[in-house]
Amino acid sequence: MSESHTFGAHVPLFAVAPFALLLAAIAILPLAAPHFWESHRNKGIVAGLLAAPIALYLGVAYPEGLLHSAREYLSFLALLGSLFVIAGGIHLEGDLEGRPSINTGILAVGALLANVVGTTGASMLLIRTLLRTNTQRRRRAHIPFFFILVVSNCGGLLTPLGDPPLFLGYLRGVPFDWTFGLLPYWALANAYLLALFYVVDRRAYRSEAASDIARDKTQVKPLRVTGLGNAGLLACVVGAVFLDTPWREAAMIALALASVFGPPKGPRLANGFSYGPIIEVAVLFAGIFVTMVPALALLEARGAELGLTAPAHYFFVTGALSSVLDNAPTYLTFLAAAQGLSESRALAVDVVGVPSAFLVAISVGAVFMGANTYIGNGPNFMVKAIAEEAKYEMPSFFGYAGRALLVLSPVYVAIGLSLWLG
Repeated sequence: MSESHTFGAHVPLFAVAPFALLLAAIAILPLAAPHFWESHRNKGIVAGLLAAPIALYLGVAYPEGLLHSAREYLSFLALLGSLFVIAGGIHLEGDLEGRPSINTGILAVGALLANVVGTTGASMLLIRTLLRTNTQRRRRAHIPFFFILVVSNCGGLLTPLGDPPLFLGYLRGVPFDWTFGLLPYWALANAYLLALFYVVDRRAYRSEAASDIARDKTQVKPLRVTGLGNAGLLACVVGAVFLDTPWREAAMIALALASVFGPPKGPRLANGFSYGPIIEVAVLFAGIFVTMVPALALLEARGAELGLTAPAHYFFVTGALSSVLDNAPTYLTFLAAAQGLSESRALAVDVVGVPSAFLVAISVGAVFMGANTYIGNGPNFMVKAIAEEAKYEMPSFFGYAGRALLVLSPVYVAIGLSLWLG
């Protein structure tokens, strides 16, 4: 029996409360107290107040778990930070013709690119180009909406680099190439979304005024990429993933510093680059990685008691919580629950202590249903803010959630049925 299982069998329920409260704060405070939540200092205060007592408790009762979580946090932040910083040094200039075929092509490129530079990196690289391409159009509100669904979420399923939950799984022992087997789910979701987007955008394009279409054609500027040296640094980050700790993290940090202090500076300025988003991730996840230790241990020891017994159960429950909480800790929470179920029921284990079908359900649920709300995945709110700054009309929080569920429900039903029958 593992140390985590032994600790989880006796952990008091009050030790899980700070984790639940922190996740609730992340979900509620941006809506209930937006001005307060804008400050990274205030985020740090909330996270610190909730994490400090648990850190002290773990330091006495389970120091191995606290140390292991700290190492995972540093690896997690090194990857996200290096991808974010280096991608911010690549600027894609130009203004293409805002035709449906071109817009669909940009989304398709983003769905592929997300697996190399992460959903955050791909979103930051492409969103401004897509918005500029459609500046002359009036019927365009659907464009950033679909961009969030495809590039910021569903596109990043195929590698541990694609989305934070998958990288955390890699840190927990999931083989790097295991996610390649999720290709059928990736293809289903993205082919459906791209086809639907093309139909919607084509209908909207046909409704545009002839004068706007003519103006769009006269203002076309060829694409030009600046800061290409950073593309080589991104490739090095991908290679660094296969190094052992601490060389992996040291290499990623060194590559990020090379991007920041090396030439040229222009692309970063043109992107309006700031460190705000990655600071927010660093602050909040410091609290999450501390407070989640008791919850994960409890779920590993007693996960079978939740009544989740089939892969389809894990798909929908992981996805539902990923919609209103950040999908990375949600992934780890239900991975631990599945490990507990496997131990209690003596299920055949394929990878990291769970049957492969359960891990498929958890992975796909966390990545895809992170698209259901603005707070389900980190890039979602970032894309919303950039689109609104460019004078695009974006749905309200609940308006977006309703539309996302309406659009993605056929994908969820199809995947749920395949997991249930498979």
